[in-house]
Amino acid sequence: MKSTARPEWLRKQKRLSPEVLRTRGRIDGLGLHTVCDSARCPNLGECYARGNATFLILGDHCTRDCAFCAVNHGIPPEPDSLEGEKIAVYARENGVRYAVITSVTRDDLPDGGAGHFRRVVEDLRRLIPSLQIELLVPDFQGRRESVEAVAALPIQVFAHNS
Repeated sequence: MKSTARPEWLRKQKRLSPEVLRTRGRIDGLGLHTVCDSARCPNLGECYARGNATFLILGDHCTRDCAFCAVNHGIPPEPDSLEGEKIAVYARENGVRYAVITSVTRDDLPDGGAGHFRRVVEDLRRLIPSLQIELLVPDFQGRRESVEAVAALPIQVFAHNS
């Protein structure tokens, strides 16, 4: 089947305003990843211009290679134990009151990354107790104990990211 080009009215312009570049620079400077960049989100300019981002924890390489997803796949690095603290620094500096956090899929970890989600939330709660948190989690390969452990965290929204 031949693919047709999107009509011009449906295409989004990437706007690299000073605010967008500042947000991207600060996120990169802290060694953080966002699904905005990794998944090539068409709304990146709008969110970054306001200092908003959806943080991508557990690295920027997924252990799966889903055809619908733009996130890189391959062998991911070890989880960054300071990731929650780095997100807290960004949130505090930018007045973020509601943080959305998702992750790559980590089939290489015994708990699918549930322990890292816990560590990130604990760090955020310790450093910014008033921060509202939304987690968009992978399927944890169907590990019920991983899902239950993350769902029990002190967060406002628990959702699945696929």
